[in-house]
Amino acid sequence: MNENLFETQYDVTKKSKLKKFYEVNKILIFSVILILIIAIASVSFYSETKEKKKILLSDNYLAAKVYLENGDRNKVKNILKTIIFANDSTYSTLSLFLILNENLIVDQGELSNLFDHVLENNKFEKEVKNLIIFKKALFQSNFVSELELLDAVKPLINTETVWKPHALLLLGDYFASKKEYLKAKEFYVQILSLKNLHKELYNQARSQLIFITND
Repeated sequence: MNENLFETQYDVTKKSKLKKFYEVNKILIFSVILILIIAIASVSFYSETKEKKKILLSDNYLAAKVYLENGDRNKVKNILKTIIFANDSTYSTLSLFLILNENLIVDQGELSNLFDHVLENNKFEKEVKNLIIFKKALFQSNFVSELELLDAVKPLINTETVWKPHALLLLGDYFASKKEYLKAKEFYVQILSLKNLHKELYNQARSQLIFITND
C-alpha cells in the first residue's frame, strides 16, 4: 500500500516538474521546433531547385548542340554563354569547351574572361580544375607572352598532377616554335625524367628532342 502511494506521489511530482519545465521553456521549445521545420523545408526546397536548375541546363545544352547541327552558330553561342554564367561546374565547363572546340568566339580577351569566370565561380575536383587550367594555357599559347604563359602553367608544373607532362610539353613546343631550342630542351628533358610517364608523351618529348638537336 505504501509502495503504491509512494509511486503515485513520485509520478505526480515528476509530471509537475515536466509541466513546470514546459511552462518555463515553451517559447524556446516552439522556437527550436519552428527552426527545425524551416531548416528541413529550406534544404528540401534548395535540393529541388538545384535539381530543376540542373535539368534546365542539361536541356539548354542539348538544344545548343541541335542548333549547332542546324548551323545557327550565333544562337548556340548565346545559349552556351548563358549556361556558363549559370555557374554549374559540369555544364558551364562543357559549354566553355564546346565554344572553344567549335570556334564560336574568336575574341581572345572574351575567351580568356570566360575561362577565368568558370575557374573563379565553380568548385572542381583537383584534376578537373587542372584540365581547365591546361586548356586555358593551350588556348593562350597562341598569343600571350612568354612570362604570361609560364605564369598560366605554373599551377601545373609546380605540383603533382596528370597534366604536368602536358604542360611541360606545351612549354617545350612553345619555345621550339620560336627556335629557342635551349629553353625547349629544358622542358622536354623534364618530361623524360618524370615517373610513370605515359608512353605517348615520352615518345613526343623524345622526338622533339631529336628534332631540335638535328635542326
